Amino acid sequence: MIDLDPYRLSNHQNICLKDFSTDVSQKYNWNKKSARDHLQKMNDKLFEYQRRIFVGKKHKVLIILQGMDTSGKNGVIRNVFRGLNPQTIQVASFEKPTTMELRHDYLWRVHQRVPAEGEIVVFDRSHYEDILAVRVNHLKPVSVWEKRYQHINDFEKMLVDEGTTIIKVFLHISKEAQKERLQSRLDDPEKQWKFDASDLVARSLWNDYMKAYEDVFAKTDHHNAPWFIVPSDRRWMRDLIFGEILYQTFSRMHLRLPKLSYDPKSVVID
Repeated sequence: MIDLDPYRLSNHQNICLKDFSTDVSQKYNWNKKSARDHLQKMNDKLFEYQRRIFVGKKHKVLIILQGMDTSGKNGVIRNVFRGLNPQTIQVASFEKPTTMELRHDYLWRVHQRVPAEGEIVVFDRSHYEDILAVRVNHLKPVSVWEKRYQHINDFEKMLVDEGTTIIKVFLHISKEAQKERLQSRLDDPEKQWKFDASDLVARSLWNDYMKAYEDVFAKTDHHNAPWFIVPSDRRWMRDLIFGEILYQTFSRMHLRLPKLSYDPKSVVID
C-alpha cells in the first residue's frame, strides 16, 4: 500500500507546484514491470468494488482528471480501468464549449454528466477549465471567473450532500517531460494525429497555468472533495499512484452487496 499523504493536497499549506515532484520513482522499490504487475492485481480489487457500486445502487463516484497537455489523462483512464466493466463506467470529455452550451451557464453541460446511483464517471478535464482556461486566455474579465471558485465549491458540496464521492486528481508533469512527449508525437507517424498546434500555445503560458492551478487548489480543496497531486513524468508510477487513490477511496466506502429481500433456501426451481 502506498502512503497517499504526500499527494493529498489538504496536508500542505501555501501551495506551490514547484514543491511537488513530478517523478518519485526513486522513492519506491518499484520498477516498470513490478509496478504494472501490482496494478494488475489492484485492477482485480477495483473490479470487485465497481461491481458492488453497480449492484448496490447506493453510491455515485465522480473522478475529475486535470493536467497539462500530454500529462496522460487518456493513458491513466485506459491503464487503471483496464479489466473493469465498461457498462458502469462513463468518461465525459469537456472540450471547447459548443454554441448551444455557451447559451447556458457554464455548469449546465457539466451537471448533465455527473454520475447516477451505481455509476462511476470520469471527467477528462472538467468545470475547472471554466476558471483555468478562461483566466489564462483572458476569455472573461476577472470579475466573472473569480466568482466561479465559490460556484464550484457549492456545486460539489451539493453533489456530495446528494451521495456522490468526488476524487479530484491533477496529473503533474514537468515542462521538460511535456517537451519530450510532444516531440515524440511529431517524430512518430502513428502519433502525429495527436499533435495539435494549440498545445504549443498552452505551453507558452505554462507559468500562468501553474499559478492558476495553485489558486484553484487553494480555493477548492475540501475534505469531501479533495485534490491529489500525482507525479506523472513516469507513466507507470502515475498509474500506480492513481490506482492506489481509487483503491483506498473505495475501501473506505464500506461497499457491500445488497441485502436480499427473500430467503434463497425457500426458492424451489422446478
